[in-house]
Amino acid sequence: MSKSVAIIGAGPSGMAQLRAFESAQKKGQEIPEIVCFEKQDDWGGQWNYSWRTGTDRYGEPVHSSMYRNLWSNGPKEVLEFADYTFDEHFGKPISSYPPREVLWDYINGRVQQSDVKKMVRFSTVVRWVDYNEDTELFTVTVEDLRTGKTESNTFDYVVVGSGHFTFPNVPDFDGVETFPGVINHAHDFRGAESFADKDVLMIGASYSAEDIGSQAYKMGARSVTMSYRTQPMGYQWPEGIDEQPLVDHIDGSTVYFSNGVSKEFDAIILCTGYLHHYPFLPSDLALDSPNTIYPDHLYEGVVSEANNKLFYLGAQDQWLTFNMFDAQAWFVRDIILGRIELPDAATQRAHMDQWKDRFLALSGKDDDIDFQCDYVRKLIEQTDYPMFDLVEVADILKSWTHDKKRDIMGYRNAVYPSVLTGTMAAQHHTEWLDALDDSLATYLAVPESAESGATSV
Repeated sequence: MSKSVAIIGAGPSGMAQLRAFESAQKKGQEIPEIVCFEKQDDWGGQWNYSWRTGTDRYGEPVHSSMYRNLWSNGPKEVLEFADYTFDEHFGKPISSYPPREVLWDYINGRVQQSDVKKMVRFSTVVRWVDYNEDTELFTVTVEDLRTGKTESNTFDYVVVGSGHFTFPNVPDFDGVETFPGVINHAHDFRGAESFADKDVLMIGASYSAEDIGSQAYKMGARSVTMSYRTQPMGYQWPEGIDEQPLVDHIDGSTVYFSNGVSKEFDAIILCTGYLHHYPFLPSDLALDSPNTIYPDHLYEGVVSEANNKLFYLGAQDQWLTFNMFDAQAWFVRDIILGRIELPDAATQRAHMDQWKDRFLALSGKDDDIDFQCDYVRKLIEQTDYPMFDLVEVADILKSWTHDKKRDIMGYRNAVYPSVLTGTMAAQHHTEWLDALDDSLATYLAVPESAESGATSV
């Protein structure tokens, strides 16, 4: 096969694309020449934790927004790879909400069993991608960050797997420059230990604010305040956590909210989301969309309307993650291999409009969950990726949202069965609020006195 494919990014999306092609190759299919460019020194994307913020060792913007004490904020059962289960990897049941290092071990375990790492050029950043209408080829210009060498090569297809949780959305507030304490975006947050005995403000009302605020409480913050723009999260927060409307202005250490309430803070974390930003793409190819579960101009959620040889993985806001990236990667693979024929532009547009209309009619989280599960199901039905019970996945996600409403600090203690194997998750030996050592070794260890309920290891 004379075709060639450039994959930008070796995070979970790029890794999924590599696995998709390897799966076809193992079944006897000839696959294209594949090169994956990853600017970090190892794969994993967001899950490749780094203590660095701002710029990395090469002077490039730090990609990962991962923080040290992160635990999964959704049940692992809804992200399990259909071709590589948690049972297979760990050899025993584990809890439904593993910490960062455990999930990284699982992600890495699947691809470590394969030979796809040879297709990845690490420490190599994509500087520019251009498309030539005459040759119908992309020119991809990259820089080897270790040597400083720049080179350009042509490819038939480009898959963008660089994610969209890297470039922070940073709002401005009147008087913010007078604040004497720490101000960071969630992208640069690495741990909440320094918030002990401090008054901390989270600006934002979504997952980052919810989780970093909970981390701050767990690590001993004196108080945590969540500032929302449209409506409060509405959880039953413990004493010491409250919600206030949008910040009106800041004067020194004092923050004034739009309802007239004011309070002094030691630190402010901007949990204000991320931007779709693709600095290596010209404007006519770059996806321009808010962070939503249905970004427009992507046929089947992956094929660029601007150029059908350009694909995006994981561009959606996500209820599902790893297995959705797989479903997308298998679909993209089959387009490139000629197994799936794309319809004409008008038919693609009509299809996108149908999904867009359905998206605009959604009402609430349950609808959002059903929408994305149905989207993934329809992708899988067109490929040989193993089908799994997406109705059960949706039910687990809905139970998760209800668990959080019932006990925002204790929902991670709930357990669910695997959709693939039926294995019930294990009750973790330490409740999340008390688990201050979240290393892989401690997480997997068996307590010395399990019968007595002791949590020492």
